[in-house]
Amino acid sequence: MILIVLFIVACFLAYSNGANDNFKGVATLFGSGTTNYKGAITWATITTFLGSVAAIYLADTLVKNFSGKGLVPNELIQDPNFAVAIALGAGITVFLATRIGMPISTTHSLVGALFGSGVVAVGSAFNFTKLGNTFLIPLIVSPLMAAVVSLLVYVLFRRLRIACGVSKETYVYVSEETKLTPQIQNKDNSVALEVIRQKTTRLSVGERSEERYQGKFLGIKAQKLLDYAHYLSAGVVSFARGLNDTPKIVGLLLVINSLSIEWGMIAVALAMAIGGIINAKKVGHTVAKKITPMNHGQGFTANLITGLLVTTASIHGMPVSTTHVSVGSIFGIGTVTKKADVKTVRNILLSWLLTLPVAALFSALVYWILA
Repeated sequence: MILIVLFIVACFLAYSNGANDNFKGVATLFGSGTTNYKGAITWATITTFLGSVAAIYLADTLVKNFSGKGLVPNELIQDPNFAVAIALGAGITVFLATRIGMPISTTHSLVGALFGSGVVAVGSAFNFTKLGNTFLIPLIVSPLMAAVVSLLVYVLFRRLRIACGVSKETYVYVSEETKLTPQIQNKDNSVALEVIRQKTTRLSVGERSEERYQGKFLGIKAQKLLDYAHYLSAGVVSFARGLNDTPKIVGLLLVINSLSIEWGMIAVALAMAIGGIINAKKVGHTVAKKITPMNHGQGFTANLITGLLVTTASIHGMPVSTTHVSVGSIFGIGTVTKKADVKTVRNILLSWLLTLPVAALFSALVYWILA
């Protein structure tokens, strides 16, 4: 019975992960106006699922790390109650954050849950050194690295664009309004009512304006080439997220000896896809619209950096957060353009600080009840 419960709570964690994380890879597609929400989440679902399937062959190290191996004694790792506490503690944390629209890290939640239930279970026998070196350092360094790299690469790309003769033009949408004004006219000692039709032109700015690129690069229209590259980079980010996050959840299922890692990956991938389709919109709007406004080139740059960093980390078994890297990259762009919303970024950082202790508390409480 406890193994069935473990499978269910692992799928709940995967669902919550999909709801909070799936849209982050395509947030810049939506935020820059390259596609609408439906098109973005469809592309995210497809490429994330492919990344999850690829994880079967490429992510053995992450599976072992997030089973708790090296953090707690091996006999505790074989305890289903321990795995249930981790999955449920992290799942509740991510689910609650999704409900309020905060983009937090499932990786961070899992680390907090590992810590909470691990300390309750073994106390001082918990490997705090490995917790810091293997988990916490990559989580802290990755968003800072992403912000700096995206800032530098965007400046480099902007200079390259200018050198290639590609210009940037702002399109402002114009609308016309017709106003009917009744007036009383005195003609030949008689009173008549006359309606005057007035046309006014209104310039729509802000969300109704759009920056597009004019010129050619390698013989292809710059805007079309950029849109293709943007879709590709968004797919890379979503693929990398599936590659990076799926093994972390599957690691909790290793105690179910009758369930192969391959089938565990498929189950987690399906739950993540469903969570993203059903419940990703609120977090998606936060990442896509509230951190900073962005044009096509800025969105492409942020996604490119995120994809490269997360894919590299996945291959080397480093548990970085796609959320932290993605938000860091977008914030780096906002720093260059000086349009970053400081209040939104501050709220996101606060949610990141609370993620680990909240997940640790939930996980510790669940393990205490079960043990």
